[in-house]
Amino acid sequence: MQTIFSTDGMRPKDRFRRWKDVCEDRIVPMEQSCLGDESFEAQIDGTSVGGLDFSKFSLRNLKASTTPRTLRHENHRTDHLFVSMVLSGTVRSDQNDRSSTDRAGDFAVRDTNTPWTIEHSGHSEVLAIAIPRQRLEAALGPARIFAGLTVDGRQPVTILVRSFLSNLLRESDRLSAHKAERMVGVGIDLIVACLADRLAQEMPRPMYGTVVVQRARAFIEANLSDPSLDPPLIAAAIGVSLRRLQELFHERGQHISDCIWQRRIETAAKRLADPGCAHLSIGALAYSCGFANQSHFSRRFKEYHSMAPSEYRQAAFMSTP
Repeated sequence: MQTIFSTDGMRPKDRFRRWKDVCEDRIVPMEQSCLGDESFEAQIDGTSVGGLDFSKFSLRNLKASTTPRTLRHENHRTDHLFVSMVLSGTVRSDQNDRSSTDRAGDFAVRDTNTPWTIEHSGHSEVLAIAIPRQRLEAALGPARIFAGLTVDGRQPVTILVRSFLSNLLRESDRLSAHKAERMVGVGIDLIVACLADRLAQEMPRPMYGTVVVQRARAFIEANLSDPSLDPPLIAAAIGVSLRRLQELFHERGQHISDCIWQRRIETAAKRLADPGCAHLSIGALAYSCGFANQSHFSRRFKEYHSMAPSEYRQAAFMSTP
């Protein structure tokens, strides 16, 4: 990461004004104030990996809020959600009538479309990741369902997420653009899995079915390459009966098996069009997406796209500038 901003060496009276200007560009417009009588200190380190912006904030004595006024600001960003992971210290937060004190290892999602408040009393460090809204909402539903919920940093999957992201940032300079993008996708899938588990802990009963389906979709995404992935395996993994899971999908006009095959074909199509996967044979690519053999993959793919996988790849490469 490179240092983008630091109050070190600045005159105390200039620190906060300079901080607000930089912060508005890096995140979203906010109303901010200092906490307590101690001097304000801040540093931002940032990098971009696989198309995602990662920012590490080192802060002391800060309160920041988005309000109806700041949400109307011309620089306000609505197309991203921010995953905020506490690296050290504590951060108190409020959003969507949810209040929490997040400690080292915990993370939460901040929705840029609704007001929120965060307080950094004393010194704390936070890793913020700007993720396209659609990537999370496609798997978990509207952000209002999960924004503001704290994911416990002591849970095994959360520990895995933290370790993965730490290693990704450390090794990012050694990854090609295509590999970095794929690794970022893995990281997002892990974050989705954590959020799905967290939602299941306290979701009101009327929304239970939605959460179960979202958890099933997250499990499908994380296990597409497994040829043995099927409805019974998914039901067992998320802790519901197969019959109940089938009912929940049917209520939404879907079949579990159709969902699996659709995601496999969509993933295969993306890889066929990816120059970073050009070295893969059609058979190897099919197997990486969970198809047991190439003929089955070719038949399914042609039914969906009205052309053979090889034709799809050729057309995609010809259209690439």
